[in-house]
Amino acid sequence: MEVKQQLIQTAHALFMRYGIKSVSMDDIARELGISKKTIYQYVDNKTDLIEQIFRSEIEDDKCMMELIKTQANDAIEEIVKIARFAIKKLRQLSPTTVYDLQKYYLNTWKAMEALHQRHMYQLMRENIELGIRQGVYRQGINPDIIAKLYVAKTSLVADEELFPLGQYNLEELFKEYILYHMHGVASEKGLKILNAHLADLSAEGHKTDKQINKI
Repeated sequence: MEVKQQLIQTAHALFMRYGIKSVSMDDIARELGISKKTIYQYVDNKTDLIEQIFRSEIEDDKCMMELIKTQANDAIEEIVKIARFAIKKLRQLSPTTVYDLQKYYLNTWKAMEALHQRHMYQLMRENIELGIRQGVYRQGINPDIIAKLYVAKTSLVADEELFPLGQYNLEELFKEYILYHMHGVASEKGLKILNAHLADLSAEGHKTDKQINKI
């Protein structure tokens, strides 16, 4: 199991750094200091390796989002923190990796997207129901419809034809998307809480920038 974890972690790092197409199984074996034959004891082929990597990534994301849910004081703080986590993930995501997945491993990309969307739908539905109970979201909105709209719009943000990677910054896109969503569902009380959370995040960001500048 330890070798398999090292395989997944090493391959993931190489794919994120150089893209998927340009990294061969020989490259991964050389980086690990093992034979390619050993790698094939744990995965069937490169496609299987890619699927295992992204399934592991999705499970890790699910665990992190569940942790965020337990630590948040209200539904809005939960979404703001989840959005912040997602933005950090987007910063780490290589455009080359996304391009390679969509062009050369489209079936894998679609399967991972479907798995991610199912999880996001459940997460968003629960968040909306919580927000309505807390009074931070508008009464009368339909959790099922809003959760599905959220998931569908997330796919649009990742659509390269609509938002070409060379023309749009993923982080900025996601921030605009979250604000668009929150202003659509939040009550007057919720908008005040949203602004307070955003102000806290902005203050934390300024502190981080100052710390970075001192280094």
